[in-house]
Amino acid sequence: MAESGRVSSEHGYKLVRVAGGVNSVHSLAYRETFHPVIGPVAEAEALYVRQLRLIERLRQHSGEFVIWDVGLGAAANVLTVLRATEAVPSSLRVVSFDQTLEPLAFALNHAEELGYFAGYEEHVAELVASRQVSFARGGRYVQWQVHVADFPRLLAEPAATALPKPHAVMFDAFSPARNPAMWTQPLFARLYQLLDPVRACALPTYSRSTLFRVTLLLAGFFVGVGHATGEKEETTIAANTLDLISEPLDRKWLERARRSTSAEPLWEAVYRQERLSGDTWEKLRQHRQFL
Repeated sequence: MAESGRVSSEHGYKLVRVAGGVNSVHSLAYRETFHPVIGPVAEAEALYVRQLRLIERLRQHSGEFVIWDVGLGAAANVLTVLRATEAVPSSLRVVSFDQTLEPLAFALNHAEELGYFAGYEEHVAELVASRQVSFARGGRYVQWQVHVADFPRLLAEPAATALPKPHAVMFDAFSPARNPAMWTQPLFARLYQLLDPVRACALPTYSRSTLFRVTLLLAGFFVGVGHATGEKEETTIAANTLDLISEPLDRKWLERARRSTSAEPLWEAVYRQERLSGDTWEKLRQHRQFL
């Protein structure tokens, strides 16, 4: 990966040029780049806009459509979604979560180099300053708010039940090896518990690991193979209904998971790789997706 030449953030971020030929933001603390390889917009379009069928779902939806944006980062996912859906008359509520606004503030200062902010700079500036912003654009009304907090701790609080129930969750945390607290089974079990059981909701993310897919299944989700993006031949999509999954994991995958050396979920915020325990295997094979 070749850097763009600009390394300018007292908060520990820098711009880098990824293989796709565009700039992205790199976290020095986590030593990870947001949207590596194909870049922010291309990844967000493939992983979220197209895979979630957002344009189609918004056109068919009446009332407010809620998106949870877990891992706001430099806002490429949200801004790509906003731009892709501009022509669809709708009411869209975006609820972002992150433990800091520093990468977003850094990205906003480099909006021209990043490119995906075009036309939304003022709205993002207001979000950074006030943690919420509302605006109309075309026939669409947008309400965007951000919770600056530790996400696992926030979800564990009783007040989390008051969060608006999502129709879609864009999950974009740093990798389990770097940020295991964001990938534990208790976290996804709680997230599933907070969904409205009669409101169809899908959760795509970039990981395709067996460990993570088992985590989602044990949390209660249906789980399927997600769209390819960048160097990944497949990603993962989960949902509370099979209707939102075009390629569900099957019994062949289940047998591969049983043989995998890295399949047991993270039960606490410590990264490790282990085979499935006997108890986990029994719960997994009895999941309604495989019956």
